[in-house]
Amino acid sequence: MPADAAILSVRGISKTFGARRALAGVSLSVRRGEMIALIGPSGSGKSTLLRSLSGLVPIDADDGSIEAFDIQLQFRGRVSDRVREARVRIGFIFQQFNLVGRLTLFTNAALGSLGRIGFWRGLFGLWPAETKTAAMAALARVGVADYAGQRAGTLSGGQQQRGAIARALVGDPRLLLADEPTGNLDSATGAEVLDLLFILHRDRGLTLILATHDPAVAARCDRVIQLQDGAVSTDAMTVRDQVREASS
Repeated sequence: MPADAAILSVRGISKTFGARRALAGVSLSVRRGEMIALIGPSGSGKSTLLRSLSGLVPIDADDGSIEAFDIQLQFRGRVSDRVREARVRIGFIFQQFNLVGRLTLFTNAALGSLGRIGFWRGLFGLWPAETKTAAMAALARVGVADYAGQRAGTLSGGQQQRGAIARALVGDPRLLLADEPTGNLDSATGAEVLDLLFILHRDRGLTLILATHDPAVAARCDRVIQLQDGAVSTDAMTVRDQVREASS
């Protein structure tokens, strides 16, 4: 794909939970390699949008659509039969870690390969050699390989979040969605996790969409998209990216 090609296109999507409208006609386009801060107050729709982009939450049955990597993910409230094909290129990092506490950190990381190897092989721990190699490489990349054999529930919050990032990397994603990944961490550990995400973006050329409440974090990104009451209120390049484009 060309460097400036759109890998993600969102057109007029909405999402309603009962009487509450979480998303209201959201449209946006994301180019390969962009680093985007998704900001807005609690309840503005950030988490719902990220989950919709990965096909975890179905959008309302209206005219909305989501396309990623030239594959239609959702259309008028229906998740496409090809969602798994696109999802293997999308990594998701949750605020709550979402690791299985009784399983080892290695197994939790290896679970990130289920989209490629199939559910049943993962259920019985029949990991292919390439999955084992990828899981250990990912754990090493985020600095927790020494804890691979330890149960996830016995680790610190920072170690668990690093394990969650490793799980997202095992599938070799091209798009990484991070839903306030430092929300349950202390400031020092949170800063380390954010630095790690920015390094991964730089070194792997990942496209990163990061939900955050922190203006300082948003300023480090290329572009800021602000949600208000489920709608896009601002979509603009940051000063950092404006300076970079002016000098290119």
